[in-house]
Amino acid sequence: MNKNKIGLTLGYLLAGIHLIWAILIASIPNAVQTFFNWIFKIHGLAPVIQITYMTLANAILLVITTFVIGYILGWLFACVFSHCDCYVKPKRKR
Repeated sequence: MNKNKIGLTLGYLLAGIHLIWAILIASIPNAVQTFFNWIFKIHGLAPVIQITYMTLANAILLVITTFVIGYILGWLFACVFSHCDCYVKPKRKR
């Protein structure tokens, strides 16, 4: 398992999700607030999240931070999986 590829994949995935989030907050904050209120209500909870504004600097920081965290988590997962993989592989019968 390639640690770098797994790290990049998870990093890009998390960064992409948070990029979409930042775009939604910047473009339609009221709709996002309504959606979260609905999600909380169908779970039987009082809405406690209030959507505020997102600056460009915060959006960039959010995407970069989530990419770095995703890369680290993906890399660590690949390390652990590669280490444990030797215990899981079935032995070949000859």
